[in-house]
Amino acid sequence: MTFRIYLLIVVLASPAVIAQSTKRAIDARGRQFVAFESFNSFTETHGSLAGETVLTSAPILAGIHFNEVIVSWNAEAHQDSYLIIEARASQSNTPTKYYKLGLWSTNPARYPRQSVPNQKDSDGDVSTDVLMLSRPANQVQIRVTLGGDKIHGSALKFLGLSMTDTTISPSELPPNRDAWDKLIAVPERTQMIYPNGKTLCSPTTVSMLMGFWAQKLKRSELDRSVPEIAAAIYDSQWQGTGNWPFNMAYAGSFPGMRAYVTRLSDVSALEAWIVRDIPVDLSVDYDRLRGKGPGPNGHIVACVGFTKEGDPVINDPGTFQHVRKVFSRNNLAYSWAASKNTVYLVYHENYSTPEDRFGHWASLTALSK
Repeated sequence: MTFRIYLLIVVLASPAVIAQSTKRAIDARGRQFVAFESFNSFTETHGSLAGETVLTSAPILAGIHFNEVIVSWNAEAHQDSYLIIEARASQSNTPTKYYKLGLWSTNPARYPRQSVPNQKDSDGDVSTDVLMLSRPANQVQIRVTLGGDKIHGSALKFLGLSMTDTTISPSELPPNRDAWDKLIAVPERTQMIYPNGKTLCSPTTVSMLMGFWAQKLKRSELDRSVPEIAAAIYDSQWQGTGNWPFNMAYAGSFPGMRAYVTRLSDVSALEAWIVRDIPVDLSVDYDRLRGKGPGPNGHIVACVGFTKEGDPVINDPGTFQHVRKVFSRNNLAYSWAASKNTVYLVYHENYSTPEDRFGHWASLTALSK
C-alpha cells in the first residue's frame, strides 16, 4: 500500500484530514500539496447573505511545518455567482483568523474579482495570493463561500492547497534523462504584440497551455486568445493579470480540465511532467533566467522540453520574435527559486500524472473522493 493511497483512506475515515501517514515517514522536501475533488467531508452551512453556501474543511494536519499557503480552486463558471476563498492556520490547535485569499467571479461587473489587501496581523498577512505566516504551522483549515443566483456546493470541482516551508531550499536530485531531447508541441505566443503587453506574461503562457490541450484533446473551445484570458482573470485590487490562482481558476473552469498552483522541489520534478508530455508554466525571475542580475523581475514562462544536454527549452512570451528559446539549466534553477519553484499545472482531469514521490501535486490516487 503506497503512502498516497493510505492518505486517501484516512481522509475518508476521520473527521480531520491527515495529510501525512504517521506510519510511514516521507521526505516532503519542504513542500506539500493536498487536493480535494469531493467535499462530502466538509461541513456545509448557510452564509451571512441569502443563498450563500459555506463549505468548511476539518483541520488538515500537514506532514511538514509550513509558513506559506497557496489555495487554488476550479469551479463551474456561472455569470451570476461568486466564490470567497479563506484559510486559517494553526500550531498546537491555536488557530489564526481566517484570511481571505481571493474573491472570485466570472462577472466582476456584478461581483468582485480581486485579492484582499490590509489583512496583516501578528500571525501573518496575505501577499496578493499567498498566505504568509509569522510562525510555522502544521495545520490549515479552508473555508469556501459560494453565492449568487445560480450556484451551489456541487459547483466547486476541485480545491488544492500548496504548503511550503520557505526555510528549506531542496537540493537538486539526479536529473530525469528521459526528458532530455524531448520537445512538446506547445503553441508559441508573445505578449509583446498587445498595447499593455509587458504585463501579460501570465495570461499568455496560460493561452499557450490551453492551446496545446485544445490540439491534443481536439477541443477548439479551449484555445483562447491572450486578451480574452487577461480580461477573465484581471484582479481589480492588484490591477493586473498575475494573480496565480485566478489564472488557474479560469483554466480549470472548462469541463474536464484541472488547473492549479503548486511548488515543486527541483528541475527533476519538472522533467517528470515533460516525460508525460505535459508542459508546465514556471514563475521565474527574468533577470536571473537571462543571466542579467539577481532581480527581482517576475515573469511567467512555459517549459516545453529539454535539449539532449539537459538544458530547458522555454516558450518565453516576453519577446517579439523567437519565442522558443534554450536557457541553461543552472539559470533556470536559479531564476525559478525566486518564486520557491512555483508552477501552473494544467491538464485533463483523467490524464495520467507523473509519479508523485514527495506529495507535491494532485496525483490521481491522492485526490480525496
